[in-house]
Amino acid sequence: MNPLPDALPEPHELVLTRLIDAPPAAVFRAWTEPGLMKQWFCPRPWTTPVIEIDVRPGGSSYILMQGPGGEQVPSRGVYLEVVPGKKLVFTDAFTQAWCPSTHAFMVGEITFDDENGKTRYTARVRHWSAADKQQHEQMGFHDGWAKATDQLEALLRSR
Repeated sequence: MNPLPDALPEPHELVLTRLIDAPPAAVFRAWTEPGLMKQWFCPRPWTTPVIEIDVRPGGSSYILMQGPGGEQVPSRGVYLEVVPGKKLVFTDAFTQAWCPSTHAFMVGEITFDDENGKTRYTARVRHWSAADKQQHEQMGFHDGWAKATDQLEALLRSR
């Protein structure tokens, strides 16, 4: 057990933290309503033409990301924990219900902490192996998740 869980990332973990000028309920809503997610979830010019989510523990998710050249990246998963306005935990270890996926890659934990009406937004992604973490870094985790978070912030400012 890590005695300082928030001090340093675990060996297979990637983290993005940002202070967003919107209340936690608004940021949580942008993560849990497909119509809002489609507006920010992928760094442009990528899009998410399909987002089907059942936001509850054990609920499944299907997100189809599409590149400008028509390339498609489907992502299936299951929500493990949902605390409205505070936390989402999901994994690709299951595809729906409790059906195992062919390759578990990550567990995502998104927290929405109130800081005087703003949100301390933390996206923590834990990988099953060092190789998976390295692959995610090479896929552009830091740049991609940062750009998507910029889009999330812009969406929230426009509302």
